[in-house]
Amino acid sequence: MTLSVRQKVAATSLAATGALLLAGCLQPPGSGSDRGTGADNAETDGDGVVTVLGAFGGAEAEGFEASLEEFMDRTGIDIQYTSDQDFTNTIRARAGSGQAPDIAIFPQPGGLIEQADAGAVEPINFYLDVPALEETLVPGFLDASEASDGLPYGAPMRMAVKSIVWYPHDAYEAGGYDTEPETLEELAAVQEEIRADDIAPWCMGWNSDQATGWVGTDWIEEYMLRLHGPDIYDQWTSHEIPFDDPRVVEAFDAYGELVFAEGNVLGGTSNIIATPFSESILPAFEDPPQCLMERQGNFITGFMPSDIQENLDEEVGLFVFPRAASGDYTDQPILGGGDLAALMNGNDPDSIAVMEFLTSPEFGGPWAQAGGWLSPHATFDTSLYPDEVTRRTAEIVAEADVFRFDGSDLMPNAVGAGTFWTGMVDWLNGKPAEEVTAEIEASWPADGEEEES
Repeated sequence: MTLSVRQKVAATSLAATGALLLAGCLQPPGSGSDRGTGADNAETDGDGVVTVLGAFGGAEAEGFEASLEEFMDRTGIDIQYTSDQDFTNTIRARAGSGQAPDIAIFPQPGGLIEQADAGAVEPINFYLDVPALEETLVPGFLDASEASDGLPYGAPMRMAVKSIVWYPHDAYEAGGYDTEPETLEELAAVQEEIRADDIAPWCMGWNSDQATGWVGTDWIEEYMLRLHGPDIYDQWTSHEIPFDDPRVVEAFDAYGELVFAEGNVLGGTSNIIATPFSESILPAFEDPPQCLMERQGNFITGFMPSDIQENLDEEVGLFVFPRAASGDYTDQPILGGGDLAALMNGNDPDSIAVMEFLTSPEFGGPWAQAGGWLSPHATFDTSLYPDEVTRRTAEIVAEADVFRFDGSDLMPNAVGAGTFWTGMVDWLNGKPAEEVTAEIEASWPADGEEEES
């Protein structure tokens, strides 16, 4: 048990003797009704073993486990990680039968909120120092873990970034194009310059087999954030405003000015649907390049040609997908995702100690050095990242004003992984935004309606 956990347990003892907490103050971990939801499982408490369930495997699991070795050696706690590709259904089944792991790492907020509302997860403010956590995290990251009671139930241990524009370094800079456009208007000017040079400004592909359309949802989310800000974005993703609100249609229209403009996207709209998202960046590295920019998540580097991947810092440039210059919101937002760690055994001090480490800026060094991992903490030591491209990606997020989770991951599955995807394809094929958004709104599950994964 670490010192901080002992201090919190001591504070709990004081509370048990009758010390009253001021209204609105964060409570330390306790027991029963004095401690959050009282989340518990069938695991033995205080035995030095902490079980963790997550969705990532392979090299990612290896990086995760390597990042735990020093902690396990120092504390004597044995962390046993299990990877499950069917995580969403497995965590439901295990939590429902009382066999939940000590800690679950949720790849999407929706599953976490579901378990939090069921009382299977401990609110983090009962065992973590939330104000201190918010000082180091990218602003807004914790908001995605709030359940219906307004309490946060998970803390991020990994981040993904989507609001990045990638380009072939030499060809782009040889054209003299702006490498740091600050606003959407300045980005539009870059488009015009590239198009005037007889090159398609944008590389774009949406094809993803049965998930075709998800790339388009990211674009709408980007414009919702930039045009209307995080508060309206939150109201949209939580259905406090309808999907066919005029502000959502405005986001479609703004994206439409980019994607439907003649010559703006390589091959036009028909090529967007036909091109696998994993191959859309490849024409940028042809000689001469067929397109110059792609807005995509940080994972896209893994789909670049092998010779480019071997020399990222020299071959690839990037900048943040810029903010709006005027309107309802003019700060710089970042769209992304991440893995949220959640405590499902609030009685176990060893699990609390592991949660403190997993969600701290000190976690992840070996994983960062191996590549493919970004810390959600703005204070993380960026020198541990393997290349300048990754360091710059982390800096872009650290410099942003607010972070928001991918909207489709926050929506009910029937919408976020269903009608929103298919609706984007319909829209790209010519259906008006008003009709598309109205159809998606009609598909939103009624309150209390159960979803099947």
